[in-house]
Amino acid sequence: MRILASDPIAEKGLNILREEGFIVDEKTKLSEEELIKIIPQYDALIVRSETKVTARIIEAAENLKIIGRAGVGVDNIDLAAASKKGIIVVNSPEGNTIAAAEHTFALMMALLRNIPQAHAALKEGKWLRKEFTGYELRGKTVGIIGLGRIGTAVAKRVKAFETRVIGYDPFISEERAQMLGITLMSLEELLQNSDIVTMHLPLNNETRNLINRERLKLMKKSAFIINCARGGIIDEEALYEALKAGEIAGAALDVFSKEPLTESPLFELPNVIVTPHLGASTKEAQINVAIDVAREIASVLKGGLAQNAVNFPAMDKESYQRLKPYINLAEKLGNFLAQILSGGLLAAEIVYNGSAFKEETRPLTLAALKGLLDPLLMERVNYVNAPVVAKERGIKVRETVMENGADYTNLITLKVTTEKGERIIAGTLFRNNEPRIVQIDQYRVDVVPEGYKLFVPHKDQPLMIGKVGIILGEKGINIAGMQLGRITPGGDAVMVLSLDHPADGDSIKAIAAIPGIYEVKAVSL
Repeated sequence: MRILASDPIAEKGLNILREEGFIVDEKTKLSEEELIKIIPQYDALIVRSETKVTARIIEAAENLKIIGRAGVGVDNIDLAAASKKGIIVVNSPEGNTIAAAEHTFALMMALLRNIPQAHAALKEGKWLRKEFTGYELRGKTVGIIGLGRIGTAVAKRVKAFETRVIGYDPFISEERAQMLGITLMSLEELLQNSDIVTMHLPLNNETRNLINRERLKLMKKSAFIINCARGGIIDEEALYEALKAGEIAGAALDVFSKEPLTESPLFELPNVIVTPHLGASTKEAQINVAIDVAREIASVLKGGLAQNAVNFPAMDKESYQRLKPYINLAEKLGNFLAQILSGGLLAAEIVYNGSAFKEETRPLTLAALKGLLDPLLMERVNYVNAPVVAKERGIKVRETVMENGADYTNLITLKVTTEKGERIIAGTLFRNNEPRIVQIDQYRVDVVPEGYKLFVPHKDQPLMIGKVGIILGEKGINIAGMQLGRITPGGDAVMVLSLDHPADGDSIKAIAAIPGIYEVKAVSL
């Protein structure tokens, strides 16, 4: 079998494939047309970020069985085209975990000991000792926001320096945190109690500008903040103002809301150290991702399983076409529910009602889990590793198949238990396989699971809809549709608004302040 590496890949990874008996060709900087001409002769393709694996390339790949991305992101690969053709796409989600954790730790030590500033001063001929007196890490309280693989790796390292570690992650259970030796707190409590705060969570609607002016004011004046996760989690303008005013002691940033970034007011501050998104940039990480992907490719080409597939394992065309609408529905249900949850995840049950689910439900369960976990966690969750990620976090997963008993011919119901209680979402397919959410908790609804939504549980009383509409209208946010659900007049109810544009933080805060509104959750599908 022949394997093509169309981007520069660490030699250690390619040697693994050669030792397994495969023929490996290295041909880089190929155009789309050049790749189309040669791809029919290859069984596997390895890329990094330079090669764009388009639908045209995949269509021409007569023998291709697997595409390996030596790294995490797969934006340069047409996943839909690969899935349709039964080609597995794999990545390396863990290869840069240590690199990112160590870079966080390096920034932490550099920030506490003023290393970049002292280095620059001495290079300029200034011997300044008193001016750069720093702090010891021992005895400090380190607050970790996001307890996925990288956050956990950081926790292990700082604990070795005799620190107290506290954490905030609304989707981790107390039991799991105790196993890691981390004390869970609310975000506000963590900010108030930490000497050092470090970010390790994804950027989404819930985390964008998570650290804003109000939350920065909760921190100690002697505290430091670090972001090696994603730009945009910290409001950079608010951070600048807090640092300038002496409200916090310093910051270390590896990521920014806009990249590449070479000019910023933050760069002018003496208590800020910065790096150009180097979290995963180590020789070892590049080797690790190449080795991980090489092993995946070797396993698949020899008839084994892929542990880090970002799409489904190969299916025959008939099965894929039959299951595809339900796969999409299951993932949408999980994705929607993830964005309205509160509390650490404890259990998930997927119930299938109807004849459509008699033969095979496993791909649907994987899709529901992926949709549920992917928005919540820092690590990449895919169809293959979703059960492993759930198990690692102590989330119990159960699936039940019933031939009837529902109000719809075929119905998928996802029930999730968190430390705050239970939430339910259910969906089905309408005419032309159009997905619909038909139940949220105890409420009957009819919601198209796509675009921007606002989920607003509230008391059923006059003017509620009007007040919400006025707030959005004043912000220039158009309401494209609305669904209401209630049990009894004057009781509790829910509205699901479809918006042309996402609601901003101020609008959400204003709606949440309306008397009778229980909560407001922004959802993006």
